[in-house]
Amino acid sequence: MPLKIRKAKMKDVREIHKLLNHFAEKKELLARSLSELYENLQQFFVAEDTGHVVGCCSLSVTWDNLAEIKALAVAGDYQGRGIGRKLLQACLNDAQGLGVTRIFTLTMKDGFFQKLGFKNIAKHFLPHKIWTECVRCPYFPETCVEIAMTIDLAVSDRRMDSSDSGLPDAVMGPLEMMVPSEPKAGVQPKLSGRRR
Repeated sequence: MPLKIRKAKMKDVREIHKLLNHFAEKKELLARSLSELYENLQQFFVAEDTGHVVGCCSLSVTWDNLAEIKALAVAGDYQGRGIGRKLLQACLNDAQGLGVTRIFTLTMKDGFFQKLGFKNIAKHFLPHKIWTECVRCPYFPETCVEIAMTIDLAVSDRRMDSSDSGLPDAVMGPLEMMVPSEPKAGVQPKLSGRRR
């Protein structure tokens, strides 16, 4: 049975947990609890080979038109085969299907993401809510080693498949804060005259 990329299922959680925590022990990823994985299972894609999970990646929507690539990991024996790229493609397809056009990630290994069109950005351009996980990081707060990166996806209904040579066309516009501004206090939004 050939290796396949698919949405994660309940039966995959313990293998995802084992894979992610292997890299967490090496201080390359954040540790994830079983309960956290069950709660966020619908965000995960896995690479499966002969009935076993050998890679995973998740897409977490964080704000209006903004999502994060998280928990990208490929088992050591399977690295260098393009599995990470395929997992990332699956997440970006999912983002496009949701209408999300801006993706960011926090990584210690920016070379992989640079090859696929991601650009380095200053961390202060990221929304504050993404830092809630930082308290679990072994490098927090004094020696943060994560690099913030982003990619803008072309707005289209085109979905990629495994035969595509790369990721969707990405165009980085001028750097701007990634969180839309909230309405000012006391300012009422304009409503149409129609009521439900």
